[in-house]
Amino acid sequence: MTASTKITAMLGDLHEGRPGAEAELLPYVYTQLRKIAARHFAHERPHHTLTPTDLLHETYLRFIKPGSGPWKDRQHFFALASRAMRQVLVDYARARLSKKRSVAFASVDLDQVLVCSPETSNLILDVDRALTQLSKLSRRQSRIVELRFFAGLSLHETAAVLHVGVTAVKTDWALAKAWLARELKRPS
Repeated sequence: MTASTKITAMLGDLHEGRPGAEAELLPYVYTQLRKIAARHFAHERPHHTLTPTDLLHETYLRFIKPGSGPWKDRQHFFALASRAMRQVLVDYARARLSKKRSVAFASVDLDQVLVCSPETSNLILDVDRALTQLSKLSRRQSRIVELRFFAGLSLHETAAVLHVGVTAVKTDWALAKAWLARELKRPS
């Protein structure tokens, strides 16, 4: 049994509420979840009070529990975990910004790691708003951004998760990056 097949089987066990499934799953997914959390943190301001490990653990507590799922496979699980991490960061940013109401704008290039400074602490909220708006225009483009940029899936993995061709992913990825770059440069 491959690691991917084993993870998919463990996810099924977790969904069915099998005792011990959560503890059994963690060693198999922790490293990849940590990489996804680190990718999300590349977009955060320096000196953030959360760490990638904090993000991973908070997401794990919210997202992975007996009866959760169902997940189609390993890729689907990691894509949804990435979305859950994004939501944790959005919730955290909203709470932080409700305490201090500062607004800053940053230029964003989605081909590069987002460069953040202390003035751009609300960037995650801007990205979330832009992705929410993009999902109203093109649900698939929004999902491609989540899968490629946040979850770190390849073009082929993204195509497999979305059940579309690689060419469609390439085209939608280019369109989504251009649209998001324009939206993120616009004042809110």
